[in-house]
Amino acid sequence: MSEVWSADTARRYDTPGTGMFAPEVLDPAVDRLAALAGGGAALEFAVGTGRAAIPLAGRGVPVTGIELSPAMLSQLRSKADEQLLPVVLGDMANARAPGSFSLVYLVYNTISNLQTQAEQVECFRNAARHLVPGGRFVIELGVPGLRLLPPGQDALVFANEPGYLGVDVYDVLNQHLVSHHFTFDGENRTRLGRGRFRYVWPAELDLMAQLAGFELESRHADWAGAEFTAESTTHVSVYRLT
Repeated sequence: MSEVWSADTARRYDTPGTGMFAPEVLDPAVDRLAALAGGGAALEFAVGTGRAAIPLAGRGVPVTGIELSPAMLSQLRSKADEQLLPVVLGDMANARAPGSFSLVYLVYNTISNLQTQAEQVECFRNAARHLVPGGRFVIELGVPGLRLLPPGQDALVFANEPGYLGVDVYDVLNQHLVSHHFTFDGENRTRLGRGRFRYVWPAELDLMAQLAGFELESRHADWAGAEFTAESTTHVSVYRLT
């Protein structure tokens, strides 16, 4: 995944006040995570540039991170030092952070960065290794948009905004997708970014959780607690270590 989370990506990742950094997107996530931590410490897998971890630490929750990309970690360090937010450089499927936690969490589809089912199962097991008994593992993830694909086609436009076009190309045989991000600067110049992911169905996540000793505690359509339905495009699933 180094080609995805490169130095160039890290420099452009933060969009303060807009997109995934907009208060209406970020604040409910931080509120829910703080409540789920229940006064204990939290560990973020794939902490990135600290989008969720830094404001969560600002709420008084002790937060540690695991991050694979040195470039993303460097961007985080421009905003938060080791004392506020310690980070282990490594893979969220097997890297070990010191201490025990009441909450481990993954936000914004990051479990899909792991390219195989086996790696995703190991991610659940790694979360279990870090949690105290009864601790929670929280995953925010999109629901695969296969229902929206026209018959015989494998590509889906997921965003069409001024200056930006997003297209997902599905490989349904191997349960992979490639997200294509086209950015236009108004002068006939286009920048293309691509990322390869393994999509996961909610029921498949539940089975991974069982293999690692978790049970599903709740599932909602968003961080604010909206009901999860057959039409939901995202979900926030909370698993409890049994």
